[in-house]
Amino acid sequence: MNGAGAQDEAAQFAQLRARLVAEVQAMYAATQAGTGLAAMSPQVRAALAKVERHRFVPAGQVAAAYRNHPLPIGSGQTISQPYIVALSTDLAQPQAGQRVLEVGTGSGYQAAMLAEIVAQVYSIELIPALGRSAAERLRALGYTNVKVRIGDGYAGWPEEAPFDAIVVTAAAPGVPPALVEQLKPGGRMVIPVGASHEAQELLVITKRADGGTESRRVLPVRFVPLVPGK
Repeated sequence: MNGAGAQDEAAQFAQLRARLVAEVQAMYAATQAGTGLAAMSPQVRAALAKVERHRFVPAGQVAAAYRNHPLPIGSGQTISQPYIVALSTDLAQPQAGQRVLEVGTGSGYQAAMLAEIVAQVYSIELIPALGRSAAERLRALGYTNVKVRIGDGYAGWPEEAPFDAIVVTAAAPGVPPALVEQLKPGGRMVIPVGASHEAQELLVITKRADGGTESRRVLPVRFVPLVPGK
């Protein structure tokens, strides 16, 4: 593709992202009663407008990259719906300078969204092929503040704990104790909880200063299961 063609393509993708931002914003307004959020925060809105989702989907899915729904990425996994990615990011309340753990790297899209806001993202992926390709993709796109490891998401990343926030991108039957342990007091974990073929709820877990937690149900969701390592 020549220079002019590449510029035209970039402009088209930018227009599609702008349309996606508007669609996600409309969903925030429609779901405010459950989420408590009427609008995306400025930093999440900016990240959604910037991160090139078409770089995080298989070649055969590029034409659908900016549709507001999940897409298959191989190995039985998906890249989540942009609304859910934005919402999960907002619910975690990421701030500049923070260190955030992501459980379930997948294609790397959620990690990129977080990396636009925080100082460092640590992301764990159980499936080696997905983890390696996501790490390479993130490096190629300039996300030097994301570290990816292959491992068991249930165990977290204890060597780098504690974390200001944790975002889990697959559904667990319960909240993994190791992740609660690795969350800073005052920190927030966003996690879908429920059986893979039953109702799941997106939860926000807040860790109190005394080490206890408070939980809030946000929305019914459907995620792929969080599989424990062997």
